Amino acid sequence: MTKTVFITIAGKTNAGKSSLLNALIGEKIASVSSKSQTTRTKITGVVNMGDTQLIFIDTPGLHKAKNKLSEYMLKAVRESSSDIDAVFFMADCTKPIGEQEKEMLRSVSKSRTPLVMLLNKIDLLKDKSVLAKTIAELSAEFKFDDIIPISVLNNDGLDIVREKALSLAVESPHFFPEDTITDQPEKIIAGEIIREKLLELLDDEVPHGIAVAVETMREREDKDLLDIDATIYCEKMSHKGIVIGKGGRMLKRAATLSRQELEEFFQIKVNLQCWVKVKEGWRNREGIIKNFGLSSK
Repeated sequence: MTKTVFITIAGKTNAGKSSLLNALIGEKIASVSSKSQTTRTKITGVVNMGDTQLIFIDTPGLHKAKNKLSEYMLKAVRESSSDIDAVFFMADCTKPIGEQEKEMLRSVSKSRTPLVMLLNKIDLLKDKSVLAKTIAELSAEFKFDDIIPISVLNNDGLDIVREKALSLAVESPHFFPEDTITDQPEKIIAGEIIREKLLELLDDEVPHGIAVAVETMREREDKDLLDIDATIYCEKMSHKGIVIGKGGRMLKRAATLSRQELEEFFQIKVNLQCWVKVKEGWRNREGIIKNFGLSSK
């Protein structure tokens, strides 16, 4: 008998959702950054544990919509929280639970979908009594199937998260082959790795106006080498100059870091070529958003 469970990982930006997904999968399939709104689309991760297939859906973080891209991101959150088996809602336990988070918790509670609260970053709490107080307040206001304190950074409590996911699985055929870890095409994963390095290296506002499209990705027949051609799109000409950097140093640094991680992920030597182009105001242009694969449809 095989079992399956579909679980949406939801929560505010920077709660640690993508880091949790990567930790559960055992591979880095979602971009991780200290900057907000790193994840732009739904990312599915697959874990096979014996006869049970755990399917986790990472969603963009809750935030105030400022443009068409933000609207698509929030739509992805709503769609990922319906017609699934459970919601694992993540929050940073070092910060108060905001009204937007409570609004989504109320929405999920009304749907009667099993709701598990994951209080992340317990390693940063100096006063552990704060955690107990948070748990008591949340339990009084919402009906959770469980509340699990965790630290994704320290791999603390993740076994409990996996066990909880297993307990929610129902008899069902598996939806993905046994060796699948994600539904994301390799080009999308490669593009997200490059974008993550730019997020790490650039100032706050520039990265949100950046998209990466991997144009070609092919393995050479005569040698063990993967050629990847990627285009980095910016919203403004001034941003293009920042991405390239003086003497091309910023772009070279980002490409070097990206190549190293791409080689580790794909387990092959990579020849990465990056170009930078301008698409003014693309975050408010629906056609371009869809072409980048960032819309929910």
